[in-house]
Amino acid sequence: MNSFLSPKGKKFFITLGLSAHFTVRIFAGADTIPEDSINKSRLCYTLTASAVTWIGTIILLNEAWYKDYPRSSFHFYNDWGQWFNMDKTGHLISSYSISLAGIYLMNRTGMEKQKAAWIGGLYGPVFLSTIEILDGFSKEWGFSVPDMAANAAGSALAVSQELLLEEQVARLKYSYHESGLAKYRPGALGRNLPEKMLKDYNGQTHWLSLNINALGDPGEIFPPWLNIALGYSAYGMLGGYSNPPVTSGKELPYFERYRQFYLAPDIDLSKIDGGPEIIRVLLRWLNFFKIPSPAIEYNERDGFRFHLLFF
Repeated sequence: MNSFLSPKGKKFFITLGLSAHFTVRIFAGADTIPEDSINKSRLCYTLTASAVTWIGTIILLNEAWYKDYPRSSFHFYNDWGQWFNMDKTGHLISSYSISLAGIYLMNRTGMEKQKAAWIGGLYGPVFLSTIEILDGFSKEWGFSVPDMAANAAGSALAVSQELLLEEQVARLKYSYHESGLAKYRPGALGRNLPEKMLKDYNGQTHWLSLNINALGDPGEIFPPWLNIALGYSAYGMLGGYSNPPVTSGKELPYFERYRQFYLAPDIDLSKIDGGPEIIRVLLRWLNFFKIPSPAIEYNERDGFRFHLLFF
């Protein structure tokens, strides 16, 4: 172990253990900022654009997710175990990605790097806390403490790596393919492609993508952009804990519910020299998605399978 891992690789594994500590520190770390290092007009523009995007996204989520369900008084709901916890890994990825975007935006204002990490890292938990509050007033769901824990953990992963490693050695990514199951419960799993990408966990795969060179020997045998990705998914889910036999008066077919695990190569697009700034920014945002690639799958029903191209 000691001969294989580089110093940066060792530090990465230490960050996993420290993520819980940084989760708490995130909410206490946004103190005074050295004003002479900040482009104040850019900071003002960034915060305004962030607020507008935040409000617009909440409105879109309300249209896609909440409007078809009755409201209620605020309440808590323990949804641990629903959808084989695909919703929890989804919260983890969402908070990580939003926090990473926040860190990038704060860095662009000229803010000192540690302050940018703390303040930008708040983007994920703050934004997703709003969604949890909406859940709390929905009769169908409720304010979920496990969801909030996943939100905090995703942000902590982004912030801790930024502070300790000064780069994202481990990235959380998302991929989607049509599952064919949404048509049976379109209200719950989505009526169109954007809704399916948000709601249909049967077609989603959530990835932990690790940079090989950063974790391995300092010799850098592999290209700097090459990652190895571990994926998690599940299939056969027409409901949260179990599949309903009937919906809207129609009998539903039987689907076996099972988990899926994947191993596949990946590319860290942030390590590719994109040339012009606009290309580099585009690659940064596309890095949210796991690239299509060959993959080895293991699932609880069929055992091992090989996919020539999986997304």
